Amino acid sequence: MTLPVGQAVSVVGLAGHLGNGVRRVTTDALLGSRAGLPRSVGDIDASVLSKVMGREVRSVRVLSSDAGTSSRARLVLTGNRVPESVFVKVGARTAATRLMGELGRLGETEVRFYSQLAPELPGVPEAYGTAFNAWTGRYLLVLEDLPESCVFPDTLHPLSVDQASLIVELLANLHGTFWDRVRQNGRGPLAWLYTPSGDVTSLLTGSLMKTSMKRLAERTAIPVDNGRFIADNYRAVAAVIDAAPNTVMHGDAHPGNVYFRDGEAGLLDWQAVRRGHPSRELAYTLVTSLTPEDRQSAQRELLDVYRRALVAAGGPELDREDLWLRYRQGALYAYVAPLITAGMGGMQVEGIAMEGLRRGVAALDDLETVAALQDALSAG
Repeated sequence: MTLPVGQAVSVVGLAGHLGNGVRRVTTDALLGSRAGLPRSVGDIDASVLSKVMGREVRSVRVLSSDAGTSSRARLVLTGNRVPESVFVKVGARTAATRLMGELGRLGETEVRFYSQLAPELPGVPEAYGTAFNAWTGRYLLVLEDLPESCVFPDTLHPLSVDQASLIVELLANLHGTFWDRVRQNGRGPLAWLYTPSGDVTSLLTGSLMKTSMKRLAERTAIPVDNGRFIADNYRAVAAVIDAAPNTVMHGDAHPGNVYFRDGEAGLLDWQAVRRGHPSRELAYTLVTSLTPEDRQSAQRELLDVYRRALVAAGGPELDREDLWLRYRQGALYAYVAPLITAGMGGMQVEGIAMEGLRRGVAALDDLETVAALQDALSAG
């Protein structure tokens, strides 16, 4: 069977993207530490930090560390005009996890965000220095070490409606700040941003969803198969929710990437920054952050809060009913992401992953997301 031209181009693009990721991981293995950036938290010393931060660091001590899609640590510093402690991120420990990060361009994206976009935004940890090596994909982020007085929620500790309102206003500030700077033709200074549906790796999403459904059906009563239509038509329905107008999105604003400091909201982990319609982000955030009951009772009001805050941040006045429709459609992402996370395993604590999945499936039902997507495809 002959592939349609668009799909054939996407397949070629995916192969090229995979090849680039393999090249970086292989080059890193061959060059070792000679490439100049630390390969682990243990490789971060005073000379490296002095160079990246642009100030003299005399000593470094690891306070704590952990690992996931990146290796992270809190470091205690001494030196000239340096903070007492910092939070650092470097590439993942294993080649397999690094390759997964390369597929999502995680390190490169977060370095670009903190270098180019973060200075204009509130609710973002301060960056003391960033570095990225295009040959190996190695990177180093030196960020503000947030105080213990901050509140860090997760899916098992859902947000209140008032907290969700603060996050919605923060997202409106992000979206409004860059609304007129994201060109729909993909050109200009922000051309490195792409839509989730435009990512060549989205070719894999439908298969990952089906594999996750099969695995989860054996160990949960959650009706994960309710989104089968989405898995069967993923590329088409993803394009529906990414339709213009687009702006800059955080891309992964679930409760684990949220914090509150002195009554103000903030967002962490900017490694999935994308461009897209705000409804995708709003649906993902509200569905994963609130209990289904709180979401159902407050979501229309929270969308109104968002509309007003978007205008205040320099964005347009969105039509209320159009935003509601696109929000219902955008809830597909609040189902797809938790489904793959829970089904493939290893990316989140089991209880957190399963609770996110419950909320995503519940939203598919009460927002009638599949029907809204089917109607959009029929009309198109």
